[in-house]
Amino acid sequence: MKTAQQITPLKAERPGAEKQIQGEVVNLAVKPVRRPHRIAHTLRQLLERIIPVLAGLGLLAVVWQLAALHSQGFPGPVTTLEAAKTLFADPFYNNGPNDQGIGWNVLASLERVAVGFSLAALVGIPAGFLLGRFQFLGRMFNPVIALLRPVSPLAWLPIGLLLFQRAEPASSWTIFICAIWPMIINTAEGVRRVPQTYLNVARVLRLSEWTIMRRILFPAVLPAVMTGVRLSMGIAWLVIVAAEMLTGGLGIGFWIWNEWNNLNVENILIAILIIGAVGLLLEQALLLIARRFTWESREDK
Repeated sequence: MKTAQQITPLKAERPGAEKQIQGEVVNLAVKPVRRPHRIAHTLRQLLERIIPVLAGLGLLAVVWQLAALHSQGFPGPVTTLEAAKTLFADPFYNNGPNDQGIGWNVLASLERVAVGFSLAALVGIPAGFLLGRFQFLGRMFNPVIALLRPVSPLAWLPIGLLLFQRAEPASSWTIFICAIWPMIINTAEGVRRVPQTYLNVARVLRLSEWTIMRRILFPAVLPAVMTGVRLSMGIAWLVIVAAEMLTGGLGIGFWIWNEWNNLNVENILIAILIIGAVGLLLEQALLLIARRFTWESREDK
């Protein structure tokens, strides 16, 4: 066996890497790895997100302008922008029940959506838990859900008018009956997909049904519940416009119909953009909340 003095030092295999063998210890000099500048990396990611959005909006504006050039009476983007400046100069004016600004109309629609959506969540989420947890209830109500879910929202509006005899509760009723189905279906499906091992452990520990719901099913089903909530919010905001066109009163749907009667096509286009922007904000807000309950976010924590 050779001693440390008998070992011949080896030459460096590449420039910048030096090897020195002293007994059984090897020291390597490694060049530090240069990382990309953080600001440049962040700027590149920002541009990768902004450029496609601007390209999409630019394409929409081009198609819009071409449609205006080849259609009589259809306003283009520039004409609509001028009308928007006048409209948003005072969005919260109030000249009586039938003459209020666009801001009040949007708030009235959001209030109806909040009422109908909240009632749908209070009923739909617990109903989904019960249908997914108990097989007999699922088999009993699944045909009813399959029968009523495809019904058009406007078909429910006359039923609401007949039941409540007023337009205001009828609109909230229509939102409720249309927004409840995604919550029930997604929640029930999430409960059915809970691993049977969890329920077997609960059975061994002799946990009560309430404890199983609260400690096992609810945390496991929360991502599916949030998916149903997002879908229901989109449906609720979609339904309210059609419902308000028929019921009248204060609201963005009736405001669009009133502007059509006055042949203010520019204001109709503005209202369409407002509806899309509000729906986008609601969707993004719920999406941010839903991401906090995904398995990936829990693993990161």
